[in-house]
This record gives sequence, structure tokens and C-alpha cells, in this order.
Amino acid sequence: MPLTQKSAPQPPVIKFTVVNCSQDKAFALFVMKMDSWWPDKFTVSGMAGGKAKAIRVEAQLGGTITEIGPDGTEHLWGTIKGFAPNDSLSMDFHIPTPGEEVTERSRVEVQFMGLGDGRTRVDLTQSNWEAFGDRAMGLRAGYNGSWTKILDDAFKAKCAKLG
Repeated sequence: MPLTQKSAPQPPVIKFTVVNCSQDKAFALFVMKMDSWWPDKFTVSGMAGGKAKAIRVEAQLGGTITEIGPDGTEHLWGTIKGFAPNDSLSMDFHIPTPGEEVTERSRVEVQFMGLGDGRTRVDLTQSNWEAFGDRAMGLRAGYNGSWTKILDDAFKAKCAKLG
């Protein structure tokens, strides 16, 4: 259902974590191997009670982030708007609920900063909530809680295994 009006601006969701792998490994894992660590719970397939077959990331400016469902159905999550290998990634982003027609997306920016000793700080900012109209506040709250689990639990654990 298309949105007819924008909502009042919402503050961005801001998260960070420190992972135990180098900056280049953290970036490569986040972008090129997303389906090796992204929790199924936070996929269209997972929300429908299934398991995603894959998450495909076209790692380039203009590339897409697409979930492949168990039956081969593709669900577009977003489009890469900024791409600086090993340093940063920005994308228009929204994981739809099953059956949702996506007409608007938030903006997610992820920065990777090497800290030395094989550790990397990962900063994530998600903004443009007003694009979702009257759903903005609820979506922001959902993503706020989800990013903590995605970054601090799943991504951090996978990085620790890479070293």
C-alpha cells in the first residue's frame, strides 16, 4: 500500500560493536558473506516460519541485497548507495514482512574502523524513518532492537571465529 504522507522526523538508530577480527575481514564478512551469519529470524523467510536459502549481496555501487527464499522467491532488501571496500557501506534498506509491498526504504550506513590487535569497531546508523509515514515509529523501534541482536550476537560471534 503506497504511503501518502511522510511522518515527522524520527531520530536515527545508532549502534556500534567491537569485533575480534581485522577491518578487512569484518568488512568482507559483513558484505560478501552476509548469509553465513545473518540470523534467519530477521529474514522474510524466517518471519514466515521458514529458512532463507541465501542472502545475495552484489558488492558494488548500485548492487542489491536480496534474500532468496526456500522456494527461490527473491525479496529485495536494498540497494548499495555508497561502497568503499574495507571502510564503509551505505544502502537503502528495508526487510519487508511476508507479503508486504515495499515502496520506501530507510538509509543504513555502516563504518568499519580498525582498532589494532585484530579488532574492529563497526558503527551502524539507520535513518530516513519519515519515509515510512505512520509506520515510522513502530519500524524504528523494531529495527532498534533487532540491530542489537544482529550486530552484537550474530555478527560479533562469527567474527570471533574468523579471528
